[in-house]
Amino acid sequence: QVQLVESGGGLVQPGGSLRLSCAASGSIFSINVMGWYRQAPGTQRELVARITSGGSTNYADAVKGRFTISRDNGENTVYLQMNSLKPEDTAVYYCNADLQTSGYYPIRNYWGQGTQVTVSS
Repeated sequence: QVQLVESGGGLVQPGGSLRLSCAASGSIFSINVMGWYRQAPGTQRELVARITSGGSTNYADAVKGRFTISRDNGENTVYLQMNSLKPEDTAVYYCNADLQTSGYYPIRNYWGQGTQVTVSS
């Protein structure tokens, strides 16, 4: 059984910073891509940032220059440093990972339960 557990969400004022963490646990053979998505009320879930096992990254245009994704492969953890937060960044942030539970099994996609980020004065 694989779990992705997010932490670090909360309430922050505009211009502030938050750091999200997501730890993958359970029977994990390898993790390929890890990423963060977000979903605001009434909208579709959208990609925020993703990072490969080799460290290649890509970001949504809306967060480029403000957010930084990183990962610790030894700890199966991905981070999202969010700076210069804006009210429009308010959403539930979800961790996502493509991983194998065994070398004999195909890569599957997993989601965390989500963590709320609210940017408001």
